[in-house]
Amino acid sequence: MDDSFFMKKVLSLAKKGSGRVSPNPMVGALVVKGEKILARGYHGYFGGPHAEINALSKLEPGRSSGSTLYVNLEPCCHYGKRPPCTDSIIKSRVGRVVVGVLDPNPLVRGKGIQKLREAGIEVSVGVLENECFELNEPYFKYVTQKKPFITLKIAQTLDGKISTSKGHSRWITGEASRRLVHQMRKESDVLLVGVNTVITDDPELTVRMVRGNRVRRVILDSRLRIPSEARVLKHSDSQNTIIATTSQAPPDKIRTLQKQGITIWVIGTNDDGRAKGCSQGGAPLRH
Repeated sequence: MDDSFFMKKVLSLAKKGSGRVSPNPMVGALVVKGEKILARGYHGYFGGPHAEINALSKLEPGRSSGSTLYVNLEPCCHYGKRPPCTDSIIKSRVGRVVVGVLDPNPLVRGKGIQKLREAGIEVSVGVLENECFELNEPYFKYVTQKKPFITLKIAQTLDGKISTSKGHSRWITGEASRRLVHQMRKESDVLLVGVNTVITDDPELTVRMVRGNRVRRVILDSRLRIPSEARVLKHSDSQNTIIATTSQAPPDKIRTLQKQGITIWVIGTNDDGRAKGCSQGGAPLRH
């Protein structure tokens, strides 16, 4: 058993936080002594204990002494919603820490590794680095580029069509594909569609077929053509729905939707009628 063997198990643990930890990354941790796994942990929900703490807290005092801690992302060394993980790791007296990939967060970015080494802990970095990066690619993109990680979902036939000549599109795909789509929804913070999708398909835009939390829905509708009977508006979670429109939208319809708990973003337009910057409480989406 080598470091890669245990890091693969760490990645499997980390995935258990999928859809529940954003905007934090998914992180797993193992405490190993010899070839025996002493404890497992993962970051289970946003604001909750980090993976390293969840793993170390399962051990009796002193039992982690001289062990190896495996973690797919560099341990944090700053105060956020939780104290620095590096402090707890040092206190646990582990002898070695194996890290998959460095954290690009400027508050960490190598500082966690440095702090551990200064405390006399051996640190190895880069085990299954590509796999560890890919697991949290949305997090890495947001931290380094301040841009959202976007997944485009298109259902099409083998000859490249997304609907029949009459506009019918249910169902091009099968149940397995639809289940995969709901898994993708679970892993996302926001579902974004244009109003034509709402008019044509009348989707709920919710997470079904898999267990997951609710997801924010954003609808692009420059003239507020969305039907008042649309399922996305009637859903019990309608207050988690945002409609981005423009000054071309009827004011009465804006007020009606707002009374239903729908958030309305009014976007300014250029001379050609195309949307530009946000106004009236608008805000950028984060990943």
